[in-house]
Order: sequence, then C-alpha cells, then structure tokens
Amino acid sequence: MATTLTTEQRRSIGSRLERKQRSLWGDALRRLLRNRAAVVGLAVIGFAAFVAVFAGVLAPYDPIAQDPPKQLMEPIWTKAFGGKYTDPAFLLGSDALGRDMLSRLMYGSRIGLVVGFVPVTIIFFIGMSVGMLAGYLGGWVDNFLMRLTDVIYAFPDLLFVIIIVAMLRSTSAGDVMGGLLVIFVGIAVVNWVGLARLVRGQVLSIKHREFVEAARAVGASPIWIMTRHIFPNILAPVIVSVAFAIPGALLTEATLSFIGIGIKPPTPSLGTMIADGFVVFSTTPWPVLLPALCISVLLLAFTFVGDGLRDALDPRSST
Repeated sequence: MATTLTTEQRRSIGSRLERKQRSLWGDALRRLLRNRAAVVGLAVIGFAAFVAVFAGVLAPYDPIAQDPPKQLMEPIWTKAFGGKYTDPAFLLGSDALGRDMLSRLMYGSRIGLVVGFVPVTIIFFIGMSVGMLAGYLGGWVDNFLMRLTDVIYAFPDLLFVIIIVAMLRSTSAGDVMGGLLVIFVGIAVVNWVGLARLVRGQVLSIKHREFVEAARAVGASPIWIMTRHIFPNILAPVIVSVAFAIPGALLTEATLSFIGIGIKPPTPSLGTMIADGFVVFSTTPWPVLLPALCISVLLLAFTFVGDGLRDALDPRSST
C-alpha cells in the first residue's frame, strides 16, 4: 500500500537532504557566523586591518613628527573630568616628544598586524611541509625531522627569539624594513615546531585510510596524494592552530620592541610606545594605557576568532 507523505514530512526530508548537500566549509562558515564572539572578533580585526592599510590617509599627523610645545597632551575626553592639558588637535593626546598618539597607534597597529600575519604564513609552510613529510614518508625521514623538531622545541620560545633577533639585529638584515625581517625570521624559526607535530599526527591518522589506499593503488604519486587527498582532510585543525598563532606573534613583537630589540626607532610600534610611555607614567598614564589597550583588544579579537573557528570546524559540533 502506497504511503502518502504530508507536506510537513516532505519539507523535513527536503531540509535533511539540503543539509547533507552542504559542504564542510559552507557548514563551518554558517556555524562561525552564528558565534557572536567570533563575529565581533572578525569585525575588530577587519576594522584594525582597514586602519592599518589606510593609515597614511587616515592619520592626522606624521607619526614621527615632534611638536615640543604640545608634549604630554591628554586625550580630549579627560577635559570632562577636569583634565587641563588637552588640545582638540590631538584627540588621543601626545607623548613626551609631542608626537600625536592617534597617528602613532594607527601606524603601530599596522606593524602589529604585519608581524601577526607574515611570520605565521612562513610558519604554516614550514610546519606543514615538515609535518607532512615526516608523517607520510616515515622511517629515517620521520626520525630525522622529529629529532630536529625536538631540539628546537627544547628551547624556551621567547628566549630563543630574543637570541636570534639580538644576533641578527647588528647585521645588514637588521636594517631591512626597520628590523621587521629579523623579527619575521626569529618568530618563524621558533614557532613552526608545534604545527609540524600537529600535522604529523593528523597525517599518521589518515594515511592508511581507504581513500588514500585507493589513490595509491591507481598509481598516484606521493606528492599528489599529500596535496590532493591528505592536505584537504587535515586543514581544519591546522587553520585553528594558525589562528591561535597570530596573537602569539603579535605579542612577541610587542615584547621585543618593549625591551628594545624589536622595531628600530623612529618607526612606531605598540611595544615601543609602551616602553616610551613608562618614562612619564607618573605624570600621565595615557601613553602606556592606549597602546596597551590596543594590544589587548587585538589579542582578544584573534582569540575570539580562534575559538569560533575551533567550534565551527569541529565535525562533532551540533547546530
């Protein structure tokens, strides 16, 4: 006897079929956009990136131009609370040398984002290559690459970066882009080991699965198998790891600049601004608080996005 489906049942079946047809990445994007904290983080990062890219147009002053009569101006809003040293021309005040804080924050955020993304891109390629080769080839290749990873992993991360940057700072490479190249190298050399271990573990877990064995049986080359079959299936946890590595790189650059071996003056950096502000902290706290607040907001935004990506790319997440 034929069974007649009601309209509600047909809609339910159609909804389930449509759900099954969604791709992994489309479903992950939908879950990510439903995460309010992640959306806020993306909005903050997008705004910071816009300001960083167009800092030359948006900044009201040259970030290194000094105006000695306007030293240590306080943010304009402090006037409502009795602040006497304010000037409408300096919305966020000025530092001890009379440099506009708003302009310096814009350019400093540019440096922070560049250091956040460029070294992590290098880390991605190094860690992915080492982990993929070690996990897929195994044998002496795996032993050699993992022992090399263990040696680098044994050093304290920040101390190792400081040693590398301090050694290269006085060379010709230390003058490239105001010292940015040396910072890129230091962060990338130290921080690829965690990603390499993650990739190796993921490769070991799937390299003997049926779809990989099928590709191997039809004569696919190892490079083809690694790039076309293994890589797409391990990308989700790698993306999460990279997202969490970006705020770490940003904070490392701020730390290096704070202790005086990061970006070379007079290029503005958030870490350098905090170090300069401590000299006059007893007089006014704003030269320290404003760049510290910018760093905190950026780190929090990237953390929110990383948490959102982890939840969105988890196949066990429920919708």
